[in-house]
This record gives sequence, structure tokens and C-alpha cells, in this order.
Amino acid sequence: MTVASICQRTVDTVRPTETVLTAAQRMASRCVGTLVVVGHDEHPIGILTDRDLALRVVAAGADAQATTVADVMSGEVAVISDDASIEAAIGAMRTHNVRRLPVVDADRRLVGIVSLEDVLGLLAREMADVGAFVQQTAPSKLATS
Repeated sequence: MTVASICQRTVDTVRPTETVLTAAQRMASRCVGTLVVVGHDEHPIGILTDRDLALRVVAAGADAQATTVADVMSGEVAVISDDASIEAAIGAMRTHNVRRLPVVDADRRLVGIVSLEDVLGLLAREMADVGAFVQQTAPSKLATS
């Protein structure tokens, strides 16, 4: 199974030149805590989280209307290919200590995002299937009197 089969295809994005106020408003209106920062070519160049906003803008006393996303985003974003395995995604999340990975196509354009929750959901469904199979194939308990 590949990352493409479980990733979310609708990704909320922001440009590095937008203000953090605009980014925060986008997060609020879309009920998300993460925006993928994309360049003009739709290649992911960073991640902006609600935590970034809280620590690098609010706690620092920065002006949200004057501060750009580029000023506070987490750069050097780890990405994963849409044809990578789920195991590779787990490994990348562990290696980079992240819970979300932008998913890119062969041209490194953003096509989705995969989260730890997406992976855990898949594993939970697979374990439920295994449990159902075990229940179905288990020998019947004999009633003893």
C-alpha cells in the first residue's frame, strides 16, 4: 500500500509572502492547525503550524500584519513521494520528528498530505479486520454442563 492511498488530497496552503495574520485567518476559517508553504511552482518549501504562530509571533510580540509566513515558517520541510510505502512514511515521520508530511508527485509538486492520524487509522482498520478474521475462524466453544 502506498502513501497515495491514504493521504488527504485537499491541502491547505499558504505563500511565503503572505502575512501571518492572513495565514492565521485561513487556519481559523478552515479549522486546521497546519498550512503547507508552497512556492510559485507548487513545490512545498515549508510548513506553518499554529504552534509556529503562537511561539514565533504571539509570544515574540511580533506584528501579525507585518510579519510574513517566510519569517516564521519551519523550512527544510520533509516530504514523501506519493508512491512511497506506508512504512516509509512512518520512518520519515520518526526520522524528522514530525506528525505530517506533504506528499509530492514525481515532479515534486504538492499532491496531498499524510498525517500520523491517517497512518493510525489505516492500522486500526487492518487490526479490526484481523480481529474479525480470528473471531470468524476460531473454533466454537463447547458448552459444558
